Amino acid sequence: MKTIKYMMMAAVATLALGSCVSKKEYLAVQQQLQECRNGGMSLGKKYSDAQIQLAEFKTKTENLQHMLDDKNALIKEKNEALQIMQKTLDQSIYQGGANISKLVDEINSSNKYIQQLVEAKSKSDSLNVALTNNLTRSLSREELKDVDIQVLKGVVYISLNDNMLYKSGSYEISPKAGETLSKIAKISTDYDDYEVLVEGNTDNVPISRTNIRNNWDLSALRASSVVQELQTKYGVNPSRLSAAGRGEYNTVADNDTPEGRAKNRRTQIIITPKLDQFLELIDKAPATDEETAPAAEAEAATEATQE
Repeated sequence: MKTIKYMMMAAVATLALGSCVSKKEYLAVQQQLQECRNGGMSLGKKYSDAQIQLAEFKTKTENLQHMLDDKNALIKEKNEALQIMQKTLDQSIYQGGANISKLVDEINSSNKYIQQLVEAKSKSDSLNVALTNNLTRSLSREELKDVDIQVLKGVVYISLNDNMLYKSGSYEISPKAGETLSKIAKISTDYDDYEVLVEGNTDNVPISRTNIRNNWDLSALRASSVVQELQTKYGVNPSRLSAAGRGEYNTVADNDTPEGRAKNRRTQIIITPKLDQFLELIDKAPATDEETAPAAEAEAATEATQE
């Protein structure tokens, strides 16, 4: 713009100095002046357009910067969320691993306990066989017909038919029962620390006699007769003895047939070990968690010290 202005001033000065300039030259100078004016206007428009474009570019640049800032903020938020998720995942994996380890320990502990139970059951079965053999060794084949001996879980069950022990409808001991009761007494004295329970059982046929009102009385009196016989005649310690009447309500067969009623009319002698004695018979009871925990901790501490 300054250049155009200088050219115009130079043209005017030339006109002022040269009054002798021809008209043709004058017109040429005027034309040049007009061209300079037109050129100046064109340059001004271009400058204005350039300013507008510059402002537009500046606005676009600012908008792009805002968009970039928003994207960076979003990326930052996503990264923070990703870090939180990773931390949560790591904790879940750690806890999951701990839970799996705990579950494996519980399974191993359960398997160990099951193995202990299997071993205890095997020992108990062997004990039952040994006790049965010991109890039956002194009985003859004829006596075994009227005597049923079972050993279940360390408890001895000796069931005696009433026709061998008592007179019919009575609670008095029959003379022929003496030999069998002596052997039963021998069995009970072999296990002199065990409790001996004598239970009387009847069928459902009603009875009513002097001093016997019903089957409750009959069963109790029969059990009492056996207990007193074992005490007074065969020397079994009375502190170990107890008698109970079960009446007609502890059946092992159907009372609708003669055979069933005969099975129900019985006296049962139950020789029961105390709990600690039973555990001794199977050597050792399965250890509880409270008992095994201190030992396991001590063993772990010893291994850690050795390492």
